[in-house]
Amino acid sequence: MIGRLNHVAIVVPDLAAATATYRDTLGAKVSAALDLPDHGVTTVFVELPNTKIELLHPFGEGSPIAKFLASNPSGGIHHVCYEVEDILAARDKLKADGLRVLGDGEPKIGAHGKPVLFLHPKDLYGTLVEIEQV
Repeated sequence: MIGRLNHVAIVVPDLAAATATYRDTLGAKVSAALDLPDHGVTTVFVELPNTKIELLHPFGEGSPIAKFLASNPSGGIHHVCYEVEDILAARDKLKADGLRVLGDGEPKIGAHGKPVLFLHPKDLYGTLVEIEQV
């Protein structure tokens, strides 16, 4: 069911500094920062030959990653994202197999303009997993 690894998301305390490190020190191509108010994050994508790194920083009051950053002031890996062909079919199979979908269970539009869902980390060995329809 799952396809390619789409990205690994890292919460960072300073988005400009993290962007500069990936761009200037590591030589990667990085996107412009994008505010996603519906998700409570600002994101930058680092493009790699085989996948992407998503740099995340809290945006607005009540950002869902603010607590993560408070507990991990230096930042850290937040989630991994896998591609799926049909997000509703994937959701239904995962739920039927006992995995919990976070939120109301309905896909939201993610940073790539495509539907996404998150799966409970307790069901996936301590890892928050995002699935994205491609």
